[in-house]
Amino acid sequence: MAVSGSLFKPNQSLSIFLKPTKPNLSCKKHFCLKASALENEEPKMSTIKENDVWKIDFSGKKPDTPLLDTINYPVHMKNLSTRELEQVAAEIRADIVHTVSETGGHLSSSLGVVELTIALHYVFDTPDDKIIWDVGHQAYPHKILTGRRSRMHTIRKTSGLAGFPKMDESVYDAFGAGHSSTSISAGLGMAVARDLLKKKNSVVSVIGDGAMTAGLAYEAMNNAGFLDSNLIVILNDNKQVSLPTATLDGPATPVGALSKALTGIQASKQFRKLRETAKGLTKQIGGQTHEVAAKVDEYARGIISASGSTLFEELGLYYIGPVDGHSIEDLVAMFEKVKAMPAPGPVLIHIVTEKGKGYPPAEAAADKMHGVVRFDKKTGKQFKSKSSTLSYTQYFAESLIKEAEADDKIVAIHAAMGGGTGLNFFQKRFPDRCFDVGIAEQHAVTFAAGLATEGLKPFCAIYSSFLQRGYDQVVHDVDLQKLPVRFAMDRAGLVGADGPTHCGAFDITYMACLPNMVVMAPSDEAELMHMVATAAAIDDRPSCFRFPRGNGTGAVLPPNYKGTPLEVWMINFWVTKQISPEQMN
Repeated sequence: MAVSGSLFKPNQSLSIFLKPTKPNLSCKKHFCLKASALENEEPKMSTIKENDVWKIDFSGKKPDTPLLDTINYPVHMKNLSTRELEQVAAEIRADIVHTVSETGGHLSSSLGVVELTIALHYVFDTPDDKIIWDVGHQAYPHKILTGRRSRMHTIRKTSGLAGFPKMDESVYDAFGAGHSSTSISAGLGMAVARDLLKKKNSVVSVIGDGAMTAGLAYEAMNNAGFLDSNLIVILNDNKQVSLPTATLDGPATPVGALSKALTGIQASKQFRKLRETAKGLTKQIGGQTHEVAAKVDEYARGIISASGSTLFEELGLYYIGPVDGHSIEDLVAMFEKVKAMPAPGPVLIHIVTEKGKGYPPAEAAADKMHGVVRFDKKTGKQFKSKSSTLSYTQYFAESLIKEAEADDKIVAIHAAMGGGTGLNFFQKRFPDRCFDVGIAEQHAVTFAAGLATEGLKPFCAIYSSFLQRGYDQVVHDVDLQKLPVRFAMDRAGLVGADGPTHCGAFDITYMACLPNMVVMAPSDEAELMHMVATAAAIDDRPSCFRFPRGNGTGAVLPPNYKGTPLEVWMINFWVTKQISPEQMN
């Protein structure tokens, strides 16, 4: 049965209803954590609380973290007060900014979940209780609190810490990640295994609103509602259904009906009371009364509840929220209440957070400083390397724009990766011919197939390792029907710091084995432009071209970035340079 509840009104603290035990927080309004330093010691960042707002001075060289220095594992903060947990949050933010400024990596996602991470490890008993982080680029606070802080300077480096959760790196990493939307499925499997093994631990899946756009998440929630195992799903809603680099003008408007539903969700204490009354009536009278209760329940959903919560209820999850994801007091109270429930079944807790929270340059940046190279802590200015050539991604985008200027049937599709695939440039030039489908590679491929059936020329731009997620659609919906969908496979080959989850090592094998697929691999940026033109010209079968991360070699480019179609010859439909079969003999 789908059940739901809201524990507080909009803009009202959870503590009013849950009444958590509050520590003695009497102290001065101005609280400074800056420790005394020797005269010759380099200045440190200080973490200050003024008027109940934590502020961090990022002008120093190294963060001053007196309380965080006492925490190596989650057990070390179990006896801390709410104020002390807030201090830990401020120190973790300072530590993350300091570390990532020197290593590069995913910054804003981690800054946005600091309070959430602390509350989870404070309430739940990890590693016995399982926390599964979806995608995993937000796991830096988790790594800091689970024995890896001293190695954070090695993150995303050879023999260093992985940029994502990794099971063989720590017992606290319950499930490896890197790609999106896997956490609920994995968490449900762990919950069912726990029940079969007669264990009592909690299982928590943390998933963002962006990852929630993928079909796998809904398949998992549908199954979770049916199995009714105790599972906690935390929906981290930061209004970033697509990555903030989706357009050249900053964050894109979140795509899809899900974002509208999440925006429309409102808490309703009255709704919860009415539903509980309906359930109680069923138990007391029995018989066909459950039909009456169901009518009351349905009425409550339609009249009182927000449409977004109904979505999760219909899938069988007990909905709670939305909750302020930056209030440790509210988060701790909520998690303790849910953990204490004897048999809640699957529960979805909707929390609202802000990417880049606490670091002004990230909060102000158009891309929220999602993924960064080394940068200046004080200003947020990144130290990007200069090159005399553009990236292969940019050459692809410029070439596709030229083809689209000459052919109005060319359209482009990406899966929440406008910046990563270069299609933000295409979107700027042709806003009505560029489609962001959200993190939904399967849908992207079949959507492109549908466009092709009507005579359009779709270019589906997806990272090599991400296209693996839509492989059945490539085979079944595109190749077997010989539909002329063009796949632009960026990040082919080794990708460096992102590690094995993003390594594009398999695309040649999984594309070249298909009977109708034309496979192309350029040796430089000029050939890439010719292959874009070739793909546009091929109209009787699917085609793909792969290109690496990084910059071009400096090859002489075709005039005006407009390529010339190459000759295609039959050895598994591989395409080489402009060499015909006759020239080979």
